[in-house]
Amino acid sequence: MSTVTLIAGIVLVIAAALTTYRLLAGPNTLDRLVAVDTLIAVSMCGLAVWATYSSDTSVAPGIVALSLVGFLGSASVARFRVRDDQ
Repeated sequence: MSTVTLIAGIVLVIAAALTTYRLLAGPNTLDRLVAVDTLIAVSMCGLAVWATYSSDTSVAPGIVALSLVGFLGSASVARFRVRDDQ
């Protein structure tokens, strides 16, 4: 494993851990929505790092599908979100 992919993997694991904390401890639904979007982006980056490490381009449709699901999910939640009680 090259040094760059190892460092990228470590950074992505740290980012996923911090984002998971924000997802679980978020004070309102918008913080949780941003955390889910960030987790989807981190998983897309993880797939891209794996694709470069293994020289396998068959995960490219997975990255595209994740981006589509992330966009549609965040757009629909933002559209139909109910206000949090203060």
